Amino acid sequence: MAVRATAVPKGGPDPKYLQFKDELHRIVVDVADLSRIDRWSRDRLRTEVLELGRKLAPQVDRRLPPAQVERAVEEVVDEVFGLGPLEPLLADSTVTEILVNAPDQVYVERGGRLILTQTAFTDKAHLTRVIQRIASRVGRRVDESSPMVDARLPDGSRVNAVLPPLTLDSPVLSIRRFGKGFTPEALLANGSCTPEMMAFLENAVACKVNTLVSGGTGAGKTTLLNVLSAFIPRDERLVTIEDAAELKLQQPHVVRMETRTANMEGHGLVTQRDLLKNALRMRPDRIILGEARGPEAVDLLQAMNTGHEGSLTTVHANDTRDALFRLELMIGLAGVDLAVPVLRGYIASAFHLLVHVSRLAGGARKVTRISELRGLKKGNNYRVRDIFVFDQTGVTDGQAVGAYRTTGYTPRLLARMATAGRPMAKDLFASRELTASSRLALPPANDEEDLKDPFTGGTDDA
Repeated sequence: MAVRATAVPKGGPDPKYLQFKDELHRIVVDVADLSRIDRWSRDRLRTEVLELGRKLAPQVDRRLPPAQVERAVEEVVDEVFGLGPLEPLLADSTVTEILVNAPDQVYVERGGRLILTQTAFTDKAHLTRVIQRIASRVGRRVDESSPMVDARLPDGSRVNAVLPPLTLDSPVLSIRRFGKGFTPEALLANGSCTPEMMAFLENAVACKVNTLVSGGTGAGKTTLLNVLSAFIPRDERLVTIEDAAELKLQQPHVVRMETRTANMEGHGLVTQRDLLKNALRMRPDRIILGEARGPEAVDLLQAMNTGHEGSLTTVHANDTRDALFRLELMIGLAGVDLAVPVLRGYIASAFHLLVHVSRLAGGARKVTRISELRGLKKGNNYRVRDIFVFDQTGVTDGQAVGAYRTTGYTPRLLARMATAGRPMAKDLFASRELTASSRLALPPANDEEDLKDPFTGGTDDA
């Protein structure tokens, strides 16, 4: 899709141009027959107002060049029906993040790199109006009494905004966009993982292995969660719980729930923990928690340990092992007083697979570690075994370089997969370097040792 130019003269927006656009905006609103809004489709209404704006533009100022007049008309239409200056950026499929630090300071991320644009708002009040419009569309509010908000756009993009006095200089807006290609093929094409890794993850999800996805901010946890959800059988009932709805599941039987902030009187707050408790009464086959970040971790572990196998969630962490300690912290913050061995045993019995994603130098996002959690070893420490890892060897031209490899460890989850009719060859996990062009060989595993139930036997403390 072609994206119209939005550049303004160097040194900032032209004051005469902004004055012209503001006056044009006022006249369009005054002259337009707003009574027809309910009867016209959005596309027809936009077309009518666009034509009206072009007719009224010469009445406002005949001195502006035709190109600027046309751009002003487009921006006025965006202001009336969209998010003003942000609309061209939202229409650009190459933009993955939009970061507004001030009315005249708007950054975008393209290809993993931040770029300062010449997109500008008229003033702080203009930026505030756009933020409030975003919040109101999803039933949330943001003002001086409640100056922070998490919201979403109709396309699922995640929005966070903060207003003064919490920000000292200007309202701040962050929009994280999600691509439309939530498919395993897209991840393979981007080099985010290898076919062997994807095949293993597919079998794990299909066989109802409880999975924890970890990573830093912007590493791609939600994207990977969307991809993994594609491997869930279509006949299962799924319940998703999020602070701001971002997951886009393709299954037909999905119940989506979203938290709610308190109203102006301080009432009506609904947390992820509240939704999770209620979800257990909704007969879910699996529960997908967008991100575990607090006391809801307790209820998620209970669900995983009481029949809701195959559930998935994400957590902010630096690696797979750190993710487990983060869960311990969340449970502690929930006020649950358990001895460390009991707590760790509870976590180890809930999660079986740990997947870590990282955002590397140059902006590349990769699955950098897939590990199996095999309970506790002596000393009550987690027994975590890496299966696949990405070894970064350096940085070339600003881009991280490295290689995927298998560690040589054969996961005990293979027994579960074989029992479920999805066997994987033991040779697939032999220690070697992997490439994006690797080809899979998946003959049925027939080694009796591999077919032992990993959850009922074995006392390996290595």
